[in-house]
Amino acid sequence: MNIETKYQGNVEITEQDIWTFEAGIPGFPEENQYAILPLPDNNVYAILQSVQTAALGFVVANPFVFFKDYSFEIDDATIEQLGLEQETDATVYTILTIQDPFEKTTANLQAPLIMNTKNQKAKQLILNEGNYKTKHFILPEKVEKG
Repeated sequence: MNIETKYQGNVEITEQDIWTFEAGIPGFPEENQYAILPLPDNNVYAILQSVQTAALGFVVANPFVFFKDYSFEIDDATIEQLGLEQETDATVYTILTIQDPFEKTTANLQAPLIMNTKNQKAKQLILNEGNYKTKHFILPEKVEKG
């Protein structure tokens, strides 16, 4: 199927590319289907693109690339909702807020995206415990120097 996207124009995806967020993403409860679209010539950043709404796309990345010590527990309700059987079945992304200059870009570590690679179910998990916030600089050494 072809979908219109926010950043990449018209893109062809398959059913296997679609991730289902049963309850949507906070702020977008009616948007239940998304695709992860890699950016050309880049293996760090991707776009979480709504299948239904072309204007709805989020820049995402694997948080462990930037935050080696990032750690959290997935609650039992989320494990059950996503049908996670093994830790290795889960992929984690974080939504980025892109800033100008890019060095001020932040990651939302308080609400990671948990995605089950076995059944394409996904959820944005809100972490209420710990010191994670919605804005963590992904390049903190450059912000401190700049």
